[in-house]
Amino acid sequence: MCLAVPLKLIEIKGKEAVGESLGMRRSVRVDFIENPQIGDYVIVHAGFAIERLPEEQALEDIGAWEEVQHAL
Repeated sequence: MCLAVPLKLIEIKGKEAVGESLGMRRSVRVDFIENPQIGDYVIVHAGFAIERLPEEQALEDIGAWEEVQHAL
């Protein structure tokens, strides 16, 4: 099982991208995402974006992670 925070793509240069979420930025590869666009939400595993998420689902997941952060 993999627990991941959805990242919103904010920069894309070829197959390299930068995603951000919850105040963190991370470099990711987008080789497995067809036609990645700035603003897409993705799930990342081992440095690769492996799935695009609908915005509604991504925001719900991010909200759940924020609840966990505030509970700690």
